[in-house]
Amino acid sequence: MRDKDLYQRILGIEAPWTVTDVDLDTPRGEVRVHLAHGDPRPPCPQCGKPCPGYDSRPRRWRHLDTCQLRTILVAEVPRVECSEHGIVQVRVPWGEPGSRFTALYEALIIDWLREASVSAVSRQLRLSWEEVDTVMARAVRRGLSRRQSALPAHLGVDETSFQRRHEYVTVVSDQDQGIVVHVADGRGREVLDTFFASFNEEELSAVASVAMDMWAPYIASTQQHVGGAEMKICFDKFHVAQHLSEAVDKVRRQEHRVLLAEGDDRLKGSKYLWLQNPGNLSAERWDRFAPLRASSLKTARAWAIKEFAMQLWGFRRRAWAKKAWQRWYAWAIRSRLEPIKKVARMVRRHLSGILNAIVRGITNARAEGINAKIQWIKYTARGFRNRQRFRNAIYFHLGGLDLYPAGSHR
Repeated sequence: MRDKDLYQRILGIEAPWTVTDVDLDTPRGEVRVHLAHGDPRPPCPQCGKPCPGYDSRPRRWRHLDTCQLRTILVAEVPRVECSEHGIVQVRVPWGEPGSRFTALYEALIIDWLREASVSAVSRQLRLSWEEVDTVMARAVRRGLSRRQSALPAHLGVDETSFQRRHEYVTVVSDQDQGIVVHVADGRGREVLDTFFASFNEEELSAVASVAMDMWAPYIASTQQHVGGAEMKICFDKFHVAQHLSEAVDKVRRQEHRVLLAEGDDRLKGSKYLWLQNPGNLSAERWDRFAPLRASSLKTARAWAIKEFAMQLWGFRRRAWAKKAWQRWYAWAIRSRLEPIKKVARMVRRHLSGILNAIVRGITNARAEGINAKIQWIKYTARGFRNRQRFRNAIYFHLGGLDLYPAGSHR
């Protein structure tokens, strides 16, 4: 079989395109496959109507390697003059418009990007960083354009840091599928306003729950746009535990300073004993923790209040859950521990959302899992300087998108 026939077959080239020449450039480690278009009246790529030719433009595409040699497709791509759409370039069957890679090679890059960072992929495939990043951006645009704009029934709203400075992006996720449906800069109210504004009133009323932390802008936006939001906003156990753990640690630090001044170092090195789940303590650490927990220390009292709150998530009846939290609030507010009292007041203000989470069994665990994956993406990329690239990476890895060019799905 001749080389032209071979490449005609393995590339899947069909009329009116033909392989006219195969050029081996050994010094450059490259195979160039030349293609030509044989139709004198090519169809308009937009309306499909045969049109007179206008001119042609030289184009090159990187293809999958042949015997470890870079394979380049070369073609003079015709432009036609359509009476309706003007002068437009004919589409080629092996690649998407505007791409410098064939669809199969772009699919290979996407496969690699699922496993490694942009920098690692560029090294392995001998491409520039910008070329690989462009493929990722184009894949995300392609995936978003294909995705149906249905509003999930169970939403999760969370923030994640963009850089070390206090810069954030807001991430809206589908709690049922565990995928990201929206990413936007900042964590102000306007971020969620913009997201909700893209859906009609009927779609918004169909939302069953919105899990979030106790961030006022998110709450205000949800209350404005989602019908019956008071019974749908859920503050899960993770965020309440986080606030209470921070309060316990503040009490520990304050008390430790006072005790050290008196020559008492009982709390030295005990930070993680108070913060760790008691069920996860080793026997050795428990032996040290047990006398501290049973002592009259303020930290021990703060810890007991926190642990009591953690036992209040097993209720299924709203009335019983409410009574239990009111009892907890009375204890916490009389504790004379200001960090604990501060959290208690916050819990009272947001009790409705906590009760919603308890009786519905709603957690923000999937949103928190997505946040952890985002931090891993950021770590493997050694950070992002460009916000758009950060958003692209989140959508690429966590958006559940159909990323591949047409005809090259995995």
